[in-house]
Amino acid sequence: MRAATPFLSVISSNTWWTRRRCSLRSSARFSSASSSPKLESDEFLRWLRHRSGTEISSVLSIGRSPYGRALYANADIKTGDILFKVPFSLQLSPLNLPSQISSLLGNEVDDATRVAVLILLEKRLGKESKWEPYLRRLPPLEYMHNTIFWSSSELQNIAISGLYGDTVKQNALIDKYFCNVKLVSDAFPDQLPGVTLSEFRYAYGLITSRAWISYRGISLIPFADFINHDGDSGSYLVGDESEQVSEAMADRDFSIGDEVRIRYGKLSNADLLLDFGFTIGNNRFDMVRIELHVPKHDQLYNVKVELLQRLHSTGSVKAIDTSSKWNSFVLKEVRNGDKKGKGIPQSIRAFARIVICDMMEELEELAMAASQKDGRLARLPLEKSKEIVAHKLILVEMVRSIDERDEQLRILSTNCSHLDGKSGIRSKLAADLLKGELRVLKSAALWLKNYCSALELS
Repeated sequence: MRAATPFLSVISSNTWWTRRRCSLRSSARFSSASSSPKLESDEFLRWLRHRSGTEISSVLSIGRSPYGRALYANADIKTGDILFKVPFSLQLSPLNLPSQISSLLGNEVDDATRVAVLILLEKRLGKESKWEPYLRRLPPLEYMHNTIFWSSSELQNIAISGLYGDTVKQNALIDKYFCNVKLVSDAFPDQLPGVTLSEFRYAYGLITSRAWISYRGISLIPFADFINHDGDSGSYLVGDESEQVSEAMADRDFSIGDEVRIRYGKLSNADLLLDFGFTIGNNRFDMVRIELHVPKHDQLYNVKVELLQRLHSTGSVKAIDTSSKWNSFVLKEVRNGDKKGKGIPQSIRAFARIVICDMMEELEELAMAASQKDGRLARLPLEKSKEIVAHKLILVEMVRSIDERDEQLRILSTNCSHLDGKSGIRSKLAADLLKGELRVLKSAALWLKNYCSALELS
């Protein structure tokens, strides 16, 4: 699971929930809704109403778009109207897993694994499962484009992105959790016969793409998980413990036939692609991860590395992604009009200031200055010439990363014209990811150039 996009636990009677993940979508998924969506029958809503004894939604219907299921307004909706209410009793969580199976899985697996095993158990029951109408509507594997399902050659298209490493880590976790799942399959051959790794990966991908977290753990929420993401929406899923429901409220007016969406969270295209299998154009939450290095030939190499590692572990040099390596930093797009000194994270600037120190005395001076203030090292500008050198060091890495992405996008542009189907979709998704990272890098590089120019002219 990605530490960069943590869940929010439900700790009060009315708390925002963070969407876990979703399935196949592309940037086109978020174009304006069709004026005449293809709606499904109300069979599923009737089943939900029968199961819960209450109305789930009187204003939304399930429709089909070219990219999968979606929720559409079947009546005029006003800002502040409740879009749906799904009782906790209808949700699939680790609490629904038989206790003997849950115990055998042990404490080494996460809640997503427990719900994935629950899905596998219920799917084995076929039409005898009480969740069959819902399970039948979950997307098949061929429509899921989360990067955990990409082939090695497809992943090579994003090898220069931090998403590549995140995908490798997630797949390694899935492999690890499968060892526990296999123990369950062997112990309960009548209930869970012959589970394969690919089958478990698919189930795990369903959970990590469709679930939210609550006090009950990770939960699949039927009907609510058909709603799609809009990064500009002000609507979120809310857990109301007093009413024992998950609900969402409209943040704007909708007319009949409009697709209704909420925001899963402030998610970059890397988050969306890993967790949901889609990207969005000009995503304002896009980020890029870069690494800086202390030159191996530096006479103070060991001292600097030890210092930087210690500062990272204590949070004195803090990256946005707290799971990152000590020399890894996450950059966001630098908007026009950002004030001087606010363009890129102070953590990466402090790192560069330490790297360009030539003498032990300089490092000692930085440590002394930090101890006399808030303890954060190298947060104040150096003298002008050294400050310029430090920031040009960062700029060199930015330019290198920009050139890498320009070249990979050129290759993808050439290859995409010869690909169709699944491979074509994933090549386009890779291009969308890299374009977003390129935009962030160029904005940061421009800020650095302007900062250095201003120093040189001062």
